Amino acid sequence: MKHLRLGLFENVAANVGGTVTWRHEDDQRHRFDDLRYWRDLGEVLEDAGFDFLFLGDAWGWAEVDGVRPPVATEESLDLPRLDPVVVASALLSTTRNLGLVVTGSVLVEPPYAFVRRMATLDHLSGGRLGWNIVTTGTAETAVRAFGMDMVAHDERYAMAEEFLEVAYAYWEGAWEPDALTRDKRGRFADPAKVHPVEHAGRFFRSQGYGNAPYSPQGTPVLFQAGASTAGRRLAGRHGEAVFIGSGPAAELRRHASAVRAEAVAAGRAASDVQVMAAVSCVIGASPGDARRRHTSVLQCQTPEATVASYAMFTGIDLSAHPPGTPMADLRTELSRTQLERFADLTVGDVLDAWRTHGVGAQPIVGTAQEVADEICALAEGADLDGILLSPVLQPTSTLEFVEEVLPLLRARGVLADGDREGATLRERLTGSGSPVLPRTHPAAAHRRP
Repeated sequence: MKHLRLGLFENVAANVGGTVTWRHEDDQRHRFDDLRYWRDLGEVLEDAGFDFLFLGDAWGWAEVDGVRPPVATEESLDLPRLDPVVVASALLSTTRNLGLVVTGSVLVEPPYAFVRRMATLDHLSGGRLGWNIVTTGTAETAVRAFGMDMVAHDERYAMAEEFLEVAYAYWEGAWEPDALTRDKRGRFADPAKVHPVEHAGRFFRSQGYGNAPYSPQGTPVLFQAGASTAGRRLAGRHGEAVFIGSGPAAELRRHASAVRAEAVAAGRAASDVQVMAAVSCVIGASPGDARRRHTSVLQCQTPEATVASYAMFTGIDLSAHPPGTPMADLRTELSRTQLERFADLTVGDVLDAWRTHGVGAQPIVGTAQEVADEICALAEGADLDGILLSPVLQPTSTLEFVEEVLPLLRARGVLADGDREGATLRERLTGSGSPVLPRTHPAAAHRRP
């Protein structure tokens, strides 16, 4: 079995993935605005050998039939939340090897400003930055806040393609890697190696010089998630680490194969894409103890919060449909991933499932040994390259996983435990031995010969 990459999923908010856990006695996410909370978590992940911390984000909020339900505010389903880029920057000085992956939307911000911010983080982290490319699943409310018109689902993916082309032009082509000479005798940079960028496209226009010089990785490591046809195509063409959600091994294997096939169709190798799936767990001293602990988590959830949470991701009010309504009959221009993953189920089925785990993975409930067994079986059955731990409670679930499950996985050779100091995030994830994207990636076309 191949060595798995290991990341941890979080949001800079009081709840994660559409579930309500902040009130649980073992959860500390209500401290999401406390810097010490994030530094403590970063140190745990660093010491445990995690490859990266993944910080999700969203600009929009929950509405049901155009109205924000009070339960969304009462339970902090969506707001408030903080900027993941700022949180990641605060962790630079307290971590050395941990990758920092931040979510950035192609819909609500011009590429030029975003490019400089990402390059800055890649420089200051020594090449530990990753970008989770999103088209904004909560677009319907987000666009109103930014004073924009709504953009249809597939059009947002067309925007993403063009956004990436502009970003690549600045990251890869504006400054050559050796343009900075820092020569005290009179030349800080070589003018022949600094180039203007000109882009005039359907969605974006940009003409000028890149603010930031070539960073350790050039382009940050590209993360992407999306189960729709357009999402898989974007992942196959651009993604380096692709999240395929959660579910049965056979279903995940089909999704993984589809993404790798898209990569090959785009002229890349199937191995250029690291396919990762979400894993959650509730660990107990015995199976019965684990079930008891999981029940205490479920008791934090309410039907009202479940409906509002699903609407936040999809704009669909499930309570307005009879429980027996097939999900395949519903439509959305928001996150189609959260519709298509339930295509074979009914509205009632989805309400039950969403209450237990929201947008995340159905937790593995059992002893540490049982959790390790299931992770290994899932990784083998789905042909995964890595797992993304999605803690049910924080930091409780993370600490228990690190203390009880990680040693079992390492003893089986599933997770690497070697010295990774000095490596960039791209080198650790891809094993390529190079901090920059390969020539087969679309970004490489923007490099100067």
